[in-house]
Amino acid sequence: MIELIFELGSEVILVVIKGNKVTFGNTAYGNQMADISGLKLNYDGVCREFPDLELEDDWREQACERFKSKIEDMKNEEEVCKYIIGELESQGYKAKKKMREGFRAIDL
Repeated sequence: MIELIFELGSEVILVVIKGNKVTFGNTAYGNQMADISGLKLNYDGVCREFPDLELEDDWREQACERFKSKIEDMKNEEEVCKYIIGELESQGYKAKKKMREGFRAIDL
């Protein structure tokens, strides 16, 4: 299990990676964690990543399924971790801490 902490302004985001399962949490909602289908997705960002979804009515559901299948294809948690860090940093989030298997968090 890998836990990542990101910041964007005063917002703090927690990402938990357990095998091929990724959940996201936000300090504004307490301990509530959700998978990708529980998040607000940016339409423009989804269209940039998947141009073929631009004219689809169910673009959100298809984007969630593609994210999940992409995560499932990755070899290990470390690869998923690098992917998540790259994606969130491209959206302006700053990776602050990384904790592996409950050990002390390290600065990123």
